[in-house]
Amino acid sequence: MGIAHSRTIEILLVEDNPGDIRLTQEILKEMVVPFRLSVVRDGEEAMAFLRRQEAHRQAPQPDLILLDLNLPRKNGREVLTEIKQDPALQRIPVLVMTSSSDESDIVQAFDLHPDSYLVKPFGLQEASSVARSIESFCLRVVEALPAG
Repeated sequence: MGIAHSRTIEILLVEDNPGDIRLTQEILKEMVVPFRLSVVRDGEEAMAFLRRQEAHRQAPQPDLILLDLNLPRKNGREVLTEIKQDPALQRIPVLVMTSSSDESDIVQAFDLHPDSYLVKPFGLQEASSVARSIESFCLRVVEALPAG
């Protein structure tokens, strides 16, 4: 089947908005790459998941993190900073997904070294484009990494 289907991709979605969670789930369904999605709703829970703490002791190691910047308890910038400073986590690709297309937000996010930055889609055509972008990222980057 080729590299695209060699294994199931573990994706962690860090998002607090139920509508954006549903939208992301729908977007991901368009991918042909097999994946399993885990969802956490705030920054503190994201770090517990990634470090396999508390209720997340059996959590899978994600191959890809989809991270919203505007989160309760610990914002996405803080989460991204912790991920990139932690030797055990820093190689996990992080795609920042936010509703902001403001240039200063993008610059601030890139200063924290995400692997990509996607503006959340609002229409069907944009959603398909985001799905293709995520899938392409999975095929080029995530599949090249060893399984977590």
